[in-house]
Amino acid sequence: MDTQAGCRNPTSGARQRAAILGSVTIPGSPEHVSGTRAFITRTLAGVPGVDCDAATLLTSELVTNAIKHTDSGLPAGTVTVVVIGVPGGVLVEVVDDGSAATPIVKGDLFAAEGHGLFLVQALAAQWGYLRDPAGTTVWFHLAAADGPAETDEPGLASGYLVPSAASTAARTPAQTAATSPPAVT
Repeated sequence: MDTQAGCRNPTSGARQRAAILGSVTIPGSPEHVSGTRAFITRTLAGVPGVDCDAATLLTSELVTNAIKHTDSGLPAGTVTVVVIGVPGGVLVEVVDDGSAATPIVKGDLFAAEGHGLFLVQALAAQWGYLRDPAGTTVWFHLAAADGPAETDEPGLASGYLVPSAASTAARTPAQTAATSPPAVT
C-alpha cells in the first residue's frame, strides 16, 4: 500500500514535529525496487532542501539489501519503506522480514559489490539499525540543505530521537569506525 500525507507548514514559533510523509510495502523481489525509487521521488518532491537523489539512491540500496540478504527475498516476503519528515530533514526507514545476520559496512572499496551501507554511511547525516523478532529496520537521516546535518548527541536529528539511537547511531565514517565491529570483507 502506498500512502502519502500532505506536509503541514508549522505556524511561526510553533514547535516542529515529526510527521509520516508516506509509506509503501512491496513484494520482496528485485523487479519491485524501481517502484520504491518512484515512491521516494514522489514523496520528497515537495520537501524543500532535501536531496531527493541521495534519498532515492540510499533507499534503493537498502531495499536491494533487504531483498538479497534477508527473509524478505523469500516467497511471500515484503519490504516496507517509511518516510518521516523531521525537523531539519527526513528520516527513511526500510523494514525487512529479518535474517540471522546484522547489517555490516564492508571495508573493501574495490569489491565488485557490497557498497550499499558504505554509501549510506557516506551520504547520510546519521544512520543505524534496529533488530527485533519481526525483522530489521535500517534507517538513515538526510539533513535539509538549510537544516543542521549533525547534532552533539548521537542519535539526535535536530532534536528528534531516531529509532536505534541508543546503540547504532552513526554520524560520520570516523565515528562509525570507532564504534562499529570490524568490517567483513
